Amino acid sequence: MPANPTLAGILQRYRDGAISLDDAACEIEGFRIERVGEFANLDLGRSVRCGMPEVVLAEGKDADQLTEIALAHAENAGRCIITRITPEQAAKVTERAAGRGMTVDHRELGRVLVVSDGRPAGKNGGIVAVITAGTSDIPVAEEAKVIAEEMGSMVFTAYDVGAAGIHRLFPALKPLLGAHAFIVCAGREGTLPAVVAGLVDRPVIGVPVSTGYGYMGGGRAALASMLQSCSVVAVVNIDAGFTAGAFAARVAALGAEERKGS
Repeated sequence: MPANPTLAGILQRYRDGAISLDDAACEIEGFRIERVGEFANLDLGRSVRCGMPEVVLAEGKDADQLTEIALAHAENAGRCIITRITPEQAAKVTERAAGRGMTVDHRELGRVLVVSDGRPAGKNGGIVAVITAGTSDIPVAEEAKVIAEEMGSMVFTAYDVGAAGIHRLFPALKPLLGAHAFIVCAGREGTLPAVVAGLVDRPVIGVPVSTGYGYMGGGRAALASMLQSCSVVAVVNIDAGFTAGAFAARVAALGAEERKGS
């Protein structure tokens, strides 16, 4: 079984003299918790323990508390990913991050903001393809894309290639065939993931999107359709771009490791 890439990277940096033994031990600790005020506990050991970083959900959070959480996380881990962030929350985090010498990458379409102290996201050699049926599905796809990139994958996209004009799919799919995993986002009747899964020999993750109206609107028809697929498709919850991106990145990392070993 290949080593956890995060753990392997820490050990490599210690061997190269880039970090001290104490720093390496601190990073390796898989149950490390950082308290933020009286309102939050940061899980700083998640990447070592689970192979994925802790991600902060902005939805429903006070902007000041969200800012403190994000900056504390970035100071300890080097990077902090915030999902479902509003423009007002993003403005607050950006202002305070600048005051502490940190950079901010705001992916407005996907409602994701990444705070960094300058340390780049790692690379694991994995490749993820993200496909949407329509343009209304792009925000969810963009959330998945950012998460997969932050977890070390290279991401390629093909948007607006749904079943209503299926001839658009085939030329778009051809340059993506080298991907280790496919994320396919679709609303309304949610047909596209099953179609893609019938054309590629890699894992396909279906993401039902809350577009569509009328009977079983709001993504419910798409979810039901994907769950009933006769093609082999793994399905996440409605609008769950984060879950799809994280799962695809883990699959892609394993695929890249297998290719290295072959």
